[in-house]
Amino acid sequence: MLVKACLNGARGAHEHPALSADPVAMAREAAAAAEAGAGALHVHPKDDDGADSLAAAHVSAWVRAMREACPNTPVGVTTGAWSAPDPAQRLAELRAWSDLPEERPDFASVNWHEPGAEETAELLLSRGIGVEAGVWHAEGLRAWLASPLRGRCLRVLVEVQDIPAHEVEDTARGLVSAVREAEPGLPLLLHGEERSAWTAAALAVSLGLDTRAGLEDSLVLPDGTPASGNAQLIRAVLD
Repeated sequence: MLVKACLNGARGAHEHPALSADPVAMAREAAAAAEAGAGALHVHPKDDDGADSLAAAHVSAWVRAMREACPNTPVGVTTGAWSAPDPAQRLAELRAWSDLPEERPDFASVNWHEPGAEETAELLLSRGIGVEAGVWHAEGLRAWLASPLRGRCLRVLVEVQDIPAHEVEDTARGLVSAVREAEPGLPLLLHGEERSAWTAAALAVSLGLDTRAGLEDSLVLPDGTPASGNAQLIRAVLD
């Protein structure tokens, strides 16, 4: 079972003391999460103002910092449309990413419901970067099912949105079943966010699926107390 650390997400540094727009500071968080048991990292590179960025200079700096801190842990980044809303701009930024192994991510997440997802995934694959297919809901599921690239993905991320905990299981099981039926050989990672985070993580464990934890998805532990950082959240899943 893979437990991936989702270190920061689109959150700003003001939301938690362990969050920062400095890649070196976040690399220390990554190292602590890896030491706690995280088998992979997912990070949102930031610009100097702390906003998510797909610009080559920012991606290179953040990936390099992660690799220096965690040399044996795979590193992934987001390609979320909010980072570059225009699909053409997004593709241009991805084409400019470094080919240096120490500056290029091992994988990147692609939210299949977003405009330009197909082209984004195709470009990543052509450059040897693994694709995590983000399936958030029925719309994203339909788009991914129709994609000729679906079987080439590294894994599928079933992300339950911020919904009440009692609604998580039905929503998650429906998406998981559809993904498994379509591509039974693909690894599947189930996770939630905010209110759904811990219920989804517990369900993933019970189903034998990969999952993730970190400050992107939740700032609190399962009992509702504030988490000190990513490492404590990783340990909570493993416990």
